[in-house]
Amino acid sequence: MSAPASLTRVVGLWGAVWMGLGSILGTGVFVSLGIATGVVGSGVVFAVVLAALVATANGLSSAQLAAAHPVSGGTYEYGHTFVHPVAGFTAGWMFLAAKSASAATAALGCAGYLLHTLGVADGAMIRVGVALAIVLVLTALVAGGVRRSNHANIAIVTLTLTALAAFVVFGWLSVDLTRVGERVGPSTWLDALDTPTALLHATALMFVAYTGYGRIATLGEEVRDPARTIPRAIIATLVLSMLLYVSVSATAVAVVGPEAFAASTREAAAPLEVVARAFRHPQVAWLVAVGAVTAMAGVLLNLLLGLSRVLLAMARRREMPAALDHVSEATSSPTHAVWAIGAFIAALVLLGDIRTTWSFSAFTVLVYYGLTNLSALYLPVESRRFPRWIAVAGLVACFGLAFFVEWPVWLAGLGLLGLGFAVRAWMRASAPR
Repeated sequence: MSAPASLTRVVGLWGAVWMGLGSILGTGVFVSLGIATGVVGSGVVFAVVLAALVATANGLSSAQLAAAHPVSGGTYEYGHTFVHPVAGFTAGWMFLAAKSASAATAALGCAGYLLHTLGVADGAMIRVGVALAIVLVLTALVAGGVRRSNHANIAIVTLTLTALAAFVVFGWLSVDLTRVGERVGPSTWLDALDTPTALLHATALMFVAYTGYGRIATLGEEVRDPARTIPRAIIATLVLSMLLYVSVSATAVAVVGPEAFAASTREAAAPLEVVARAFRHPQVAWLVAVGAVTAMAGVLLNLLLGLSRVLLAMARRREMPAALDHVSEATSSPTHAVWAIGAFIAALVLLGDIRTTWSFSAFTVLVYYGLTNLSALYLPVESRRFPRWIAVAGLVACFGLAFFVEWPVWLAGLGLLGLGFAVRAWMRASAPR
């Protein structure tokens, strides 16, 4: 019997960084910056930096876990292996909730940019309807076996970076220099420290914008010298993402002010396109909108692919209904899991409020990454690649920040977790012995 084929190690450092950027740049930069600005004003720049530091600790924990236990499933598998099956289930359930909420935000944001650019009256009902249509089409494509290729990823990242670069360059050409210090000067960072609760709330919201770096940790079989390349690629990706988020948020606030930037998010769900229309060269708004629509559609497609595979893995462990453990012979796609995830995303879209969906994503993803750091603490000494204090810092930061989102949101998150345990208990009780 021949040995199973292995993937070719062809991805270098910058190839891994490019894949990480493809998973990160989307809803975070085109929508969440405006949401966080509504919480902490000009202090959003400070929140972006703090969130990057937390994400770096989590990224290093993810990297060493992936090196020690190179299997798909992320923290769902790490929790089962290194901590306890309950921790693994909690991670898997929170991952499904977090990324489904992110997907719903991406669908609503994509619809908002599309409608605003086309000049269609952008009421909440219309936006929800278009977002549902986007979810339906992409779910059908994924159920039919569609994958997102590396070539598509390169094209989307290139377009996104071009749109963001144009936004920053033409934005600063439009800035009222007499008000720059007042809007984005160092004093605004100090002002943010006067409202620590708002700053930490905004940091929790911005943390979600970095979480696509986990894609790099899954490249263990494809990266040259993975033990060295993966941690470096994660750090480089997070640094580049932070610089982009700082540049874009500072530009938007400098051009229109924090109040107007936050208002454009609430009213149109297309904040960067609205801000770009205030530039001296408003034609940039079209490029920004196209970059936003393609980036968020790509994010939604990626999430449908990833979430359906996690749900399939949970069904195979009988922690989810057995009916979800089905792979189509014709398309090699877990069709039942794909449609179940699509239905859950659609239900979250019906909330119609990107701040609510993004906040829910923040709470649940922080719990998920808290468990990632907890798993890293259980690694055997010989498998550790970084000091334990990094995982401790990530653990404390994640579980601490999770409860700085609005209390109805984290209460709903805990309620959903309770529902998950009820489903798990029912599945285990009904499983044949």
